[in-house]
Amino acid sequence: MIAIVAVVALGAGVALSRFVVSPAELAAAARPPEAGPVTAPIERRVIQNTVTTRADVAYADAVDVKVDTTGLGGPAVVTGRVPEVGSTLEAGSVALEVAGRPLLVLPGALPAYRSLRAGLSGPDVLQLKAALARLGIDAGDTTSDAYDSATAAAVGELYRRAGYPPPGSGAEVEQQLAAARSTVRGAEAAVEQAGAAVSGAAAGPSTAARVEADNQVREAQRALAAAADAVPREDSLVARLEDELALALARRDDLLKPPPTSAEQANLAAAKEQLDDARAALGRAEEEALTGLPSAEVVYLTSLPRRVDAVTAERGSVTSGAALSVSGAELVLEGSASAADAELLAPGAAATFEGADGVEHPATVASVVAQKEGSGADDSAEGSAGGKRFDVVLSPGALTDQERESLKGTNVRVGIPVQSTDGEVLAVPVVALTAGPGGEARIELAPDGEGTGDPPASSDGGGSGSALVEVEAGLSAGGFVEIRTTDPRVRAGARVVVGR
Repeated sequence: MIAIVAVVALGAGVALSRFVVSPAELAAAARPPEAGPVTAPIERRVIQNTVTTRADVAYADAVDVKVDTTGLGGPAVVTGRVPEVGSTLEAGSVALEVAGRPLLVLPGALPAYRSLRAGLSGPDVLQLKAALARLGIDAGDTTSDAYDSATAAAVGELYRRAGYPPPGSGAEVEQQLAAARSTVRGAEAAVEQAGAAVSGAAAGPSTAARVEADNQVREAQRALAAAADAVPREDSLVARLEDELALALARRDDLLKPPPTSAEQANLAAAKEQLDDARAALGRAEEEALTGLPSAEVVYLTSLPRRVDAVTAERGSVTSGAALSVSGAELVLEGSASAADAELLAPGAAATFEGADGVEHPATVASVVAQKEGSGADDSAEGSAGGKRFDVVLSPGALTDQERESLKGTNVRVGIPVQSTDGEVLAVPVVALTAGPGGEARIELAPDGEGTGDPPASSDGGGSGSALVEVEAGLSAGGFVEIRTTDPRVRAGARVVVGR
């Protein structure tokens, strides 16, 4: 028992001695460490200056497609062609069928604010002609803002390509056209008759009448000659025959005079005026009958193709308000940047962004545009500080359908490299650079035992055995700066003083 107690006491004494610290040891532990330099290694790395921003991933330019029902004769019932969400609307395609008629999609910024027909002119006609030309349909002179017969024929071709008959002109217009054509035919017949009357009147006497008049003159001449040559001569007979010859000559002269045709000419002129009026009326009726473009059957979208995001119209229902919601067919990244960062960005610049799954994707800067005043963006802290901001739109690289769906509606971090070294370079923390008496850039190599591996050239630095080496500073980004020097001691792995 005594031995056991002795062993236990000995063990307890040894254990307790480990927790007993002398006052000298406590003072030594409380003393601060000896002052020395704080160092960091020289690295080989790519230094890259990158503009970083956040961007929303969405389909661009979302708009609602509305049907103009003011020109419809009945209710705007959706009868077919209801697109599916995710489908694409191309130029010339049918977005919806309402009351058996198509809602055609065309490119343009001006909405269809009126129905177009022959005789009208304006910027909407110019837009229509440009849209038809983009579809390869000849609409006539695209620089003219007049809706003419060539435009009407082009609109008819547009409907035929879509698989629908062109809009009709109505029974009343067709009746007016038929009546105008009948009037023209009657006026043409009247002109023909009046022309024949003028020709007949201007033709003069017949050949027989002319020959008869000549014969009478010659007969009077022969009788007079015989009486004049008779012996004895009878003066009274000669005088009478002279009178008869004068009468025959006067009758022949009257017969050969051009007949008066003033009455016939007046009738012909009146008939021609009636024909001109009838043809003008026919032209107007034909213009009314030319193919028009009802405002209820066309919708203009600023850019095509477009993706269908939502469909509120249902087949068999009466549509009112927005029938579809469409956006750009391609995803875009919409972010913003300060004025200082925007100056470094340009369309076509390469960028990267990271999805929620951590996968990095490439992108390209599409546009950098100053935000409009009052857009609300300047209400942010940075905007209120007086910094104007810019909208930055980027186009992502090739994405799978699954990636598009997973990225849509998310907010991602975007990096846009604006400056970079040509490969890996020697780099040190920015705080390692100091300025010499002449403004030259310097670094302080750590003394032996701090990682240089070589004896210092001098000890004129800030610590024992350290060396100041003049360097040329290059690109700085991310807290590091590129350094260039011919000193062999400045290499990757060597340590530089960054503080004390």
